[in-house]
Amino acid sequence: MLTFGEFSDLRPDLAAVGRSLLYGHGRIALGFLATVTKDGGPRVHPICPLVTDRALYGFIVPGPKRDDLRRDGRFALHSETFPPPCHDDAFYATGRAVFVDDPQLRDTLTAQLLAERDLAEPWPGFASEELVEFRLDRCLITLTKPQENLPAGHTTWAH
Repeated sequence: MLTFGEFSDLRPDLAAVGRSLLYGHGRIALGFLATVTKDGGPRVHPICPLVTDRALYGFIVPGPKRDDLRRDGRFALHSETFPPPCHDDAFYATGRAVFVDDPQLRDTLTAQLLAERDLAEPWPGFASEELVEFRLDRCLITLTKPQENLPAGHTTWAH
């Protein structure tokens, strides 16, 4: 598994497009996070990940999504653009989520989250959210039109 930064070092073209697709709706990244339930089935949740130069993170609220990631760290993250003409452009990544207990990093990412949302302070209950880093093993970029030296269609990467 690679950090987003390591992935970016290997494939800066894919990382740049992936980041732009995650943040394709403005200042807040948007995606759908798929986790694995106890019985092995899929579960999908909306998420607002945080992308830094070196990693891809998420603050996870207590509940089924967090329980899934604690039990089985496998995930898939998907972000897609809307509306047409580039509505088929998408970023998809899979890997493992790693829970991070680093107060300084949490403070830094909280500041990024607040800045992205134009908030002065976190919402009630934020302190109970846990920080995870999403480490990548596969990536798929789908483009309607070529960009960043990537062709239209699908471009895949696997570690």
